[in-house]
Amino acid sequence: MRSETPAAPANDSAPGDGLVKVGVILFAIGAVATLVTVAPLFLGTDPFPTVAYTVSMLMGVGFLVAGAGVLRAIAAQRRQARSVPAAPVQAR
Repeated sequence: MRSETPAAPANDSAPGDGLVKVGVILFAIGAVATLVTVAPLFLGTDPFPTVAYTVSMLMGVGFLVAGAGVLRAIAAQRRQARSVPAAPVQAR
């Protein structure tokens, strides 16, 4: 019965995972805002105020934040790989 449920939840998050999640959320908000601000061009209505166009810039910001998270995860994996000593080669 001990092997079924761990006593404490395992922390499987790697460095940069939080940045990637935040970046995806910002990108999604920016993508929706971009669709909303472009819609009046096709519908023939009045365009939205400048604030709506500013919110659509979050799409690029989200992309940059997610990219920073990926680069942080890569750097952490490289540091971890360098800290592990290489296994000795065995002769045949």
